[in-house]
Amino acid sequence: MLHKQSRQIKHFAVLISLLRDRQNFLEEIRQGTGLQSKTTSLFVSSSIFFAIYGGIIGASHSWAQALSGAIKLPAFYLLTLIICFPTLFFFNVLFGSRSSIQQHFVVLLTAVSVISVLLFSLAPVTLFFMITAPDSYQFFKLLNVLVFGITGAFGVKFLYEGMQLLSQQDEVGKRTRTTILRSWLFLYAFVGMQLGWFLRPFFGAPGTKFELFRAVQGNFYLDIVAAMSEIFGFR
Repeated sequence: MLHKQSRQIKHFAVLISLLRDRQNFLEEIRQGTGLQSKTTSLFVSSSIFFAIYGGIIGASHSWAQALSGAIKLPAFYLLTLIICFPTLFFFNVLFGSRSSIQQHFVVLLTAVSVISVLLFSLAPVTLFFMITAPDSYQFFKLLNVLVFGITGAFGVKFLYEGMQLLSQQDEVGKRTRTTILRSWLFLYAFVGMQLGWFLRPFFGAPGTKFELFRAVQGNFYLDIVAAMSEIFGFR
């Protein structure tokens, strides 16, 4: 039991070291230091933070939805990463990158971990509005879209800086790789939004039965427009 707790504390310690001194953390990745332990610790700690936030937003509907959200939110971020990762790695290798596949993956995992920490830090705010405005479903949905958008933007910024640092050792094709990275970030965002729509609901509509998955129809953008129209009284 104590051994298990010490391992969990170690996982969080790695994440804290990333937050406190990200420059040194990224430099260690560039040098290939402790990649396996970093991968494991970041994966475990970020999954826990995602699960907590997913459970909170799911609890706005039911305990079953809370459990579903706690499982689906970590899966959502990991699947988005897995789907988009090969594109970034092989294009970078094609244009001169000598960094290993594990170095690329850990850098991407650091960005995902930053997102998980920011979501966890905003969890009390989300919980406050869930308790004080239980009947404002559309507002709660838009609030979470805003939360995911803000945390995602910080994660993307962190990823961009990390990949730029990783590219410092390979001058050949660096400008092309930077262009590829910028394009890839748009791909990552679109894949994430589509996957999130496919895995919905993360928090169910009031008055509806629990659903693990919902039929694929419409799209994310139309749903947001409909939510805003309802809040501002256009429908």
